[in-house]
Amino acid sequence: MTVSPASLTDVLDRIARAAKASGRAPTDVTLVAVSKQQPWEKVAPILAAGQTVFGENRVQEAMERWSGRRDGVELRLIGPLQSNKAKEAVAFFDVIESLDREKLAAALAAEVQKQGRSPRLYVQVNTGEEPQKAGVVPGEADAFIAAVRETHGLSVEGLMCIPPADEPPGPHFALLARIAARNGLAKLSMGMSDDFETAVRFGATSVRVGSALFGARAK
Repeated sequence: MTVSPASLTDVLDRIARAAKASGRAPTDVTLVAVSKQQPWEKVAPILAAGQTVFGENRVQEAMERWSGRRDGVELRLIGPLQSNKAKEAVAFFDVIESLDREKLAAALAAEVQKQGRSPRLYVQVNTGEEPQKAGVVPGEADAFIAAVRETHGLSVEGLMCIPPADEPPGPHFALLARIAARNGLAKLSMGMSDDFETAVRFGATSVRVGSALFGARAK
């Protein structure tokens, strides 16, 4: 029997408790293990224990880490994506969570057409309207989602956000859930190591957890 690392067991237990407290099933919430910038010796035990969904920030780094190790693994791109990396991202990732501008939507649509492969897509919303962060601002989210669907012919699975570090996350999670509901989107990627239990209470269907699983990232 595989013995899970204590950190993985702890995070899964916390997700389960938060889900049950909200009247949800623990299986309603997917744990995305954020393996970005982590050495393989930290990632391997989490993978060996049965964790199958991992999040990466950069296309090239993910390809170097995961090439030859993809069997049974779902990879999600959770960092900003440059349009000129659309070809590699469409070919390599199962989910792209950082769609946030028309130029990128056009590039992804062109690659989906060429490759005949369509990663699941999330629109990133900059709920705090922070100038240094990627993401479409809330007031433009509805129009952007419509353009992705109608102009570019892409299917949107859900929304993703990263709340401001210095504000309570709850209102941001609630805002993302409202935008998703009025656009007919059921999936919400929200919550990280410091606030994933709050995110579960606000309806997260996936949480992106790094340091609580792996410890501090390598510099």
